[in-house]
Amino acid sequence: MPVKSVAKSVPKSKVRAKTEPLKKTASAEPTEATWTFLSNHTHVLVCLAANAEQTLRDVSLQVGITERAVQRIVADLETAGVLTRERDGRRNRYALDLDVHLRHALERHCRIGDILRLVIGKQTLGT
Repeated sequence: MPVKSVAKSVPKSKVRAKTEPLKKTASAEPTEATWTFLSNHTHVLVCLAANAEQTLRDVSLQVGITERAVQRIVADLETAGVLTRERDGRRNRYALDLDVHLRHALERHCRIGDILRLVIGKQTLGT
């Protein structure tokens, strides 16, 4: 019995011939980065270290991730003992423990405060 193909047909405008090279664009302007050296967890910490009273919505806008993702990151950081949440009326205030060591074996000799001081400066952290 013959087998019928169930593959969807793709419009020819979407198909690139195997021999057709990828088009390169030359631009004097740098393109937007698709990755960063610091993780989203670090970005959230930087935001909260700069302003412990801002909303997670504000943090999400600064970091460029969803508010739900920021909530998960804050929960991770709270579980790890990096921050504590203090209720202030209807809002939260976040206190960071700058003495917590980084988690990866390559960076375990550094503390959270070391990274934050490099990124936002000593004056902001108060040390």
